[in-house]
Amino acid sequence: MRLHPLTSLAAAGSTAVITTAAGSLPLSVAVCAAAVGFSFVVGTAKRLLPAAAAVLVPLGLSLLVLHGLFFPEGTTVLAAWGPARVTSEGLRFAAERAAQLSAAVLALLLFSFSVSVPDLVTALSSRGAKGRFGYVLASTLTLLPAISARVQRIRRAQESRGLVIRRGWFSRVIAFRLQAVPLVLSLVDDAGTRAQALEARGFSNRGPRTSFREVPDPPLQRVLRSVLLLAAVAAIAARLWFPTAGAR
Repeated sequence: MRLHPLTSLAAAGSTAVITTAAGSLPLSVAVCAAAVGFSFVVGTAKRLLPAAAAVLVPLGLSLLVLHGLFFPEGTTVLAAWGPARVTSEGLRFAAERAAQLSAAVLALLLFSFSVSVPDLVTALSSRGAKGRFGYVLASTLTLLPAISARVQRIRRAQESRGLVIRRGWFSRVIAFRLQAVPLVLSLVDDAGTRAQALEARGFSNRGPRTSFREVPDPPLQRVLRSVLLLAAVAAIAARLWFPTAGAR
């Protein structure tokens, strides 16, 4: 059974909320493993893993440095260099926060890479969402792939004119500087073109809308979305009422 776009969105959002509210390292690791495994099943792993690494590696290192070396509540000192102390409590706290963040990011990235953007926009429109909101959401989900494809075209065009990109980070930084200007100018021009196209299609007009595209929404999935939203609300309430339970 194919999931409705709003069901996928509710599943990703509730998973991120519940995992964060629970604050459980085993649960976070299980969610990360499930998200990565499911990405291989749906065929999005090649896009999801590099994107997740680009987001999580710097954040994970910052958490490790901040909490692993400067955790004031740490008592079990493993190593010390002046004011910096590596404590087992700090490392555990950093690991828990990194796992929670990884679970939320992987769940949301899995949704963004696996959802059908036209179906999502149609589903939102059928629920009364404004056309501009659906367009902004669709543009957000497709922005990174569009920018990546445009950078590739700009680089090929510059290489055909004699640009040589040598190995090494310094040469790549110089090449990116040369590619940034045409990239930004093309995106600004594209934004104006899209604004005119949206205006011509009546996105700013009020009133009921119809669509040629239909997205089936079985009753069972509507019930599932309600259950997922209630579970997320319950997780937040439990965290607020029993804060020490989620910190363990």
